Amino acid sequence: MSDRILFLSHSHAFGPFRVGSHHYARTLAHRGAEVVHLSTPISLAHQATGRVRRADLDAVPRGAFVDGVTHLVPRTVLPRPYGRFRVARELERRGLGGTFDAVLIDQPLLWDESVRSLARRVVYRPTDLYPTGVKAQLQQRIIAAVDGVVATSAEVLRALGPLTVPALVLENGVDAGRFAATASTGRPAVCVYVGALDGRFDWAQLDAWARAHPDVRFVVAGPDGAPPASLSSPFPANVDLVGPVSYDRLPALLHGARVGLLPLSDDPLNAGRSPMKLYEYLAAGLSVVARETPVIRGDEDAGVFCYRGADGADVALRRALERAAPNEAGVERAAAEAWEGKTAALWEFVEGLGRGPGR
Repeated sequence: MSDRILFLSHSHAFGPFRVGSHHYARTLAHRGAEVVHLSTPISLAHQATGRVRRADLDAVPRGAFVDGVTHLVPRTVLPRPYGRFRVARELERRGLGGTFDAVLIDQPLLWDESVRSLARRVVYRPTDLYPTGVKAQLQQRIIAAVDGVVATSAEVLRALGPLTVPALVLENGVDAGRFAATASTGRPAVCVYVGALDGRFDWAQLDAWARAHPDVRFVVAGPDGAPPASLSSPFPANVDLVGPVSYDRLPALLHGARVGLLPLSDDPLNAGRSPMKLYEYLAAGLSVVARETPVIRGDEDAGVFCYRGADGADVALRRALERAAPNEAGVERAAAEAWEGKTAALWEFVEGLGRGPGR
């Protein structure tokens, strides 16, 4: 393919996490497209308030970084959507101006009046729920201007309300080959969680699991994670908080575990999440224990055990620990969710869009 494609994303690719836009961009570049991935600017305000640590900032290139995809992480004085930053202006400044065959935006904060003029086809790819605030306001402007919507879950799509443009639900996928285990030996009694440790993570459930299973090791990988002071002290000794783990080191971490955990809190924003870790756990041969949501449902044949309350959580964990390891059925299930297939479906949708509004 010879298309020119722009992603406007909420996350850059120079930290511990990989998000859907990174995988779509990489796969499309492998197919021959010219791909630019521009993510949320890092502002002086973020640095001054400590939201961006110096070490994290130093890992982000100041200019364009090319690894098959051209990555841009702008630097600004004020955070988006405030200040004078405009997407088209930034692209011109970096020598990447001109028009694209498609723009795919998942970060509402990156919307401005210049985005609509950058391509004949502009697609909104919401990955989260934005019930209130500035992102909710910008989301409404985006919906009114784009040619199509590709949501990461049916719940996220439903929350957008009635649409007048074509829409598709395309849940997050997995780089199955990266996470495939090289050996089929058994796994130790280790449970692992990898991801954000904010209000969407259920520390109380982790505490309960660890106290009920003192012979099981619980490994928690994520940035800036610490149990809340409201939990009983000391925190169980069989819980290891290992900090952020790079994407390159993640397969080795998962291969040393038996169960992958998704202990989601009752935060309403969890209702629409399509966590990439679900399929990464499965691809690595783990069974999975997750809180049930409108998006995440149990699939015991594939080794996915869901719970709703505290009693169910312990039953789910016991059943996952008893399952044979590695979880071969889960590996097979994850293979069906590879990014290659997701990308093909995404691009088929984009190519099928006609001329949209506002032109």
